[in-house]
Amino acid sequence: MAHSRARRNPADGRAPVRRIASGFAVLLLLLGALGFVPGITSDYADLRFAGPGSGARLLGLFQVSVVHNLVHLVLGVAGLALARSVAGARAFLIGAGAIYLVLWLAGLGVDRRDAANVLAVNRADAWLHLLLGAAMLVLGLLAARRGDRR
Repeated sequence: MAHSRARRNPADGRAPVRRIASGFAVLLLLLGALGFVPGITSDYADLRFAGPGSGARLLGLFQVSVVHNLVHLVLGVAGLALARSVAGARAFLIGAGAIYLVLWLAGLGVDRRDAANVLAVNRADAWLHLLLGAAMLVLGLLAARRGDRR
């Protein structure tokens, strides 16, 4: 009888909060990286380092700048590093969730054309930041309450 060698699932034995944090980290890395890809980012020639003058739009909808993309990339890298432990995963979800909620409020409060719009955030970005922030914060807080120790 031949013995089958199935690949081990890297998520086996990992606490759910670690898998969730890793998933969000990968999503943020994708968002940040895709913001630098012409075609996926429309009006790529109008991509600016920072500020409201950046006319580039990820998926034709979300205004991006180099700094905006770098924020997503840095948070994604931090998320992967922190997801190596349960406590780190929770800290990432809660901390990054709070950051995205602040970005949501800032995106709603700043005039899109004003120099204070350093990240180049439009209304679609603001609502995406709300969705990301709320989901991450709630999942991080629920994991903290459940006390998942694996």
